[in-house]
Amino acid sequence: MDHVSRNTVETAEPVDGVQLTLLAAGERMSVQHFQIEPGATVPEHSHPHEQVGYLVAGELTFLIEGEEIVVSEGDSYSLASEEPHGVENRGDTVVEGIDVFSPPRTDPDWA
Repeated sequence: MDHVSRNTVETAEPVDGVQLTLLAAGERMSVQHFQIEPGATVPEHSHPHEQVGYLVAGELTFLIEGEEIVVSEGDSYSLASEEPHGVENRGDTVVEGIDVFSPPRTDPDWA
């Protein structure tokens, strides 16, 4: 078993107001914790990883192919491999959540 405590790994801020922490990774998937400050935007991007996530707190607006999809606390979501997407925190509170990537996303370009 591999055990990773969030307070023992570095958090990166690839975009102003967006904190990402790479956590445990196996052969087929990896886990990432994120926090997105009010007003912060993750620009549109894509990656070869399938991505599923869960919002622990707050509300995010996903921007996908010109469509806005609001994801709220307690909601989950999935994004296909190579699906272009962006995210905005339009609320007044910090958004917190967990993403799982397959295959593992252990060396993103922002790390």
